[in-house]
Order: sequence, then structure tokens, then C-alpha cells
Amino acid sequence: MKTVVSSKGQIVLPAELRERDRILPGQRFEVERLEAGRYLLVRRPASDNEGLVDWLLACPEKRWFVPIDPESTDSL
Repeated sequence: MKTVVSSKGQIVLPAELRERDRILPGQRFEVERLEAGRYLLVRRPASDNEGLVDWLLACPEKRWFVPIDPESTDSL
């Protein structure tokens, strides 16, 4: 399969690969340069709590979850 680098330096993975490997928007990858002209692209595993805050904020019961300032946990 072939793809093109955009003017912003972005590379689009072909839809067939995204569907086959269940690649979703926002998933993170690492790129390693093997040698001139050869690169390795590896999907990083999601952390256990990745997306947790978004999920909590999407709760239909509004205002039950309020994010706290991270600085307020420094004294714990």
C-alpha cells in the first residue's frame, strides 16, 4: 500500500489497514528511524486509565464529577 506525506508532515494510514487493525482516531504511535529511508511505526498500548476523564465527564448525570486541580493533591 502507498500513502503520501502531507504539507504538514502527516502520513495517513490507508483505511484498509485502520479497519483491519482497529486503529481509532487519537491512538498513539512511536516512529523509529531504522536507517535512511526506512522507518518502523509501532502502536503504543493505551494506558489503563486513558480516556477515563472523558468517560466520566460524558456521564448523563451532570455535575456529579468535578475535576480537581492537580496541585491540590501535592500534599497527599
